[in-house]
Amino acid sequence: MFAILPDTLTLALILGAMFIAFCAGLVKGALGFALPMIMISGLGSLMPVELALAGLILPTLVTNLSQALRQGWRAAWGSVTVYWRMLTALVVCLLASAQLVPFVSEPVLLALLGGPICAFALSQLAGKVLVLPVARRRRGQWLSGAVGGLYGGLSGVWGPPVIAYLIAVDTGKRDMVRILGVVFLIGAVAMVGGHAASGVLTAQSVTFSAVLVVPALLGLGLGYRVQDRLDAARFRRWTLIMMVFLGLNLLRRAFGF
Repeated sequence: MFAILPDTLTLALILGAMFIAFCAGLVKGALGFALPMIMISGLGSLMPVELALAGLILPTLVTNLSQALRQGWRAAWGSVTVYWRMLTALVVCLLASAQLVPFVSEPVLLALLGGPICAFALSQLAGKVLVLPVARRRRGQWLSGAVGGLYGGLSGVWGPPVIAYLIAVDTGKRDMVRILGVVFLIGAVAMVGGHAASGVLTAQSVTFSAVLVVPALLGLGLGYRVQDRLDAARFRRWTLIMMVFLGLNLLRRAFGF
């Protein structure tokens, strides 16, 4: 197996990457998101960013498939029919921005995303609840999908704008997790196509990504148990706390810390 993995990966690096995938799956199972953030941060500290980005692609795809279908395909399809605007904008922008990976510097874009995400989550935790009026929700879907797709293609992280929208429209726990699964699944499929074209995905990097699927699924299964025990208020609070960390991580990457 090691013969078809990238030459730069040692056994220690592979085991470290598998542990990171397990932890990322655990958090995703509990809250419904953050797997790409944790994996790109953890893997990016062990190996080149392009290999780290390739490594998270298959775990992201498989765990999102599990999350989207956990309540059955009918519920998942219902989410598609309601959020098709967000999904359309996400896919189009992700496919377009993925082609810019070799040419675009990430820091400014990451800072522009990380700052507002931190501000939004902290304001929500402080009790300043932002509610998106019904009349603006269609526009909000287009905008959140487009922004998520733009950053997703460049960094592998497209969740923050989508999560912010779902919180702003006061989505329930079960619905939110399912919707995130559907949105992230379609985005993950688009990311596979986009990075197959961009050159990030190669035979060796795909093999590395496949190795990380099993630990990610093990973590996901354990995380589901945690999620089922969280009431709505705690789920929302922990979601916002994780968004703060997500925003801070984006800022860390932007400023090279």
